Amino acid sequence: MIRLLLACTLLFSLALQAAPRGMEPDDYYRFVFVADPQLAPDGSQVAFVHSTIANDKRKRRSNLWLVATDGSSEPRQLTFSDGDRSPRWSPDGRKLAFISGRGEGQQLHLLPLDGGEARAITRLQQAGIRDFSWSPDGKQLLLTLSVDPELPDPNQQPAKAEQPEADIVVIRHALYKSDGAGYLNERRSGLWLLDLASEELTRLTGDARWHDHSAQFSPDGRQIVFASDRSADALEGSMQQDLFVLELSNQQLTRLQTLPGQASTPHWSPDGRELLYRHQADYFEPEHLVIHRLRDGHNRRIANDWDRSASSLHWPERGRVLMGADHLGSRPLFELNLRRDRTSIRLSEHGSAGSFSFAANGKALSYLWQDEQQLPEVWFQQGNRAPRQLTFFNQDLLSELALQPLQPFWFEHDQGQSQGFLLKPVGWQAGQSYPLILNIKGGPGGMWGHQWFHEFQMMAAAGYAVVFTNYRGSTGYGYEHQNAVHADYGGVDYRDNMAVLDAVLQANDWLDPARLYITGGSHGGFLTNWITTQTDRFTAAVTQRSVSNWLSEAGTQQYPPNSMRREFAGTLWQNFELYWGRSPLKYADRVQTPTLIIHSTDDHITPIGQGEEWFFALKANEVPVEMVVFKGEGHSLSRNGTPVNLVERLKRILDWFERHPGT
Repeated sequence: MIRLLLACTLLFSLALQAAPRGMEPDDYYRFVFVADPQLAPDGSQVAFVHSTIANDKRKRRSNLWLVATDGSSEPRQLTFSDGDRSPRWSPDGRKLAFISGRGEGQQLHLLPLDGGEARAITRLQQAGIRDFSWSPDGKQLLLTLSVDPELPDPNQQPAKAEQPEADIVVIRHALYKSDGAGYLNERRSGLWLLDLASEELTRLTGDARWHDHSAQFSPDGRQIVFASDRSADALEGSMQQDLFVLELSNQQLTRLQTLPGQASTPHWSPDGRELLYRHQADYFEPEHLVIHRLRDGHNRRIANDWDRSASSLHWPERGRVLMGADHLGSRPLFELNLRRDRTSIRLSEHGSAGSFSFAANGKALSYLWQDEQQLPEVWFQQGNRAPRQLTFFNQDLLSELALQPLQPFWFEHDQGQSQGFLLKPVGWQAGQSYPLILNIKGGPGGMWGHQWFHEFQMMAAAGYAVVFTNYRGSTGYGYEHQNAVHADYGGVDYRDNMAVLDAVLQANDWLDPARLYITGGSHGGFLTNWITTQTDRFTAAVTQRSVSNWLSEAGTQQYPPNSMRREFAGTLWQNFELYWGRSPLKYADRVQTPTLIIHSTDDHITPIGQGEEWFFALKANEVPVEMVVFKGEGHSLSRNGTPVNLVERLKRILDWFERHPGT
């Protein structure tokens, strides 16, 4: 009997240990992040970046790893400096070039895969590497460097000042600061050629008046195409951008006659006779895909049956183009048959694929795949065969966790339908009542859905249901849906979020309408502020990196006057009533919802003053309010901030809601 009781106790203990648990903020420290998978030219291996959180919880360690595509071996680590990124195969597949912070600053390194140590092949002292690619013959590398155009040699040590210099920044252009970089200097993006035999750098382009970028070798290696805005307003926020072709033999530069507006992300056809590019006539105009014929300059729109914005383009074979794009909460890879001008989904209709890389024959590809229950991992597909997962770094952790699937649904609003998503709480039981969080995405562009977003899972683990919508203004639902928010912030975006809330409450009687919570970041933070000025339905609010006052936002953010003029259909002086009339600050005396404000000192997209103004307003009107300021963080705290700060943000959100339990 005693043995039987002991056996039962052991089985019960094992059952308890095996039961999945909800995700907690500290689980973030155990995540393994994979990025930038690069398929070898012969399709046999994938090099990728493997990142983990350092023991001090303040840094990330990133190294290069390698995995065979036939599944014959486990992934293996290639580099060990904890600061390596951007692996790129040589055309013969025998070497990897990559960027590393080992030694003196960020330098380009070369690693022979048949044995030997990686060695630095650049000695940059006053330049940053923005991008690089191999020449088709493997003898040169094309570098996009951020460097002062007046500097003759980026390898030159900066001169020491003979006298003390004032700590000033001189601002002359509308584009003068950037989130993550702060105030911008005189560096510009230019193109350089690195000869691997001599390791000498040769300047191809560079000018103080503009940036050159998105450069690619032609298939025969004789030409380079790149994008550049060389208009008079290039540093003032213009919407003009052209494509240029540089002949390497004689340095002849030709501006292509692309469609008026912005031409971007050029890609060579496999035979080098044509160029594929994205085109947009102006902000808030639809984006099109265009093929430019080099022989006579003819521009032809393609994918005319496709109402999406491409996030990536690939032209692996003559008769087809592949495009990644947001689509109804997922991110599939679309295939365009050029002969029929007809698009279809190639892979990942349910889930999100990205970071595509192709073998030399264009038939095999590697990519990252993720959904709401799976962190990104490396996958591989050969031809039309079934895709195969190659890495499983997070499998052990995820097997411990009770992760909830999203439940998509459609709901009515004032002009049609939009899509919403519901996440049930962990341990949901029929007959029980649960609180609900309305979580509002930023943007207004972009899209949420079947992607890994640990924040949702942690809210569900804490006992909350979560609902969100890709409201009008979001990508993934066509141009009309995306453009509907133009000059109407706080209008259709506000109404869609309230409509999805009403729809989910009506369809799910287990949700408690007396325990409603709201949060959002960036544009979602603006809407959180705005909504609490319009209704007192919410028990508590957490507003993150928000906008409270469009008047001061317009003059202090990183975006130039041209951007705000387009977004608000005029300047502050031309359309003052819209700027002020859609500012939550105007109606702050109506707010009753206890509010936590989360903001960062180095945010240049929604500067810290926006959070401070909202704190002042709520304090002045005696609304329960707290503000948590993250020192040294920028607008992207929630995505790639210092790990300990990122986790603290999650804890603060959950704590604020728990401190306001409602009735």
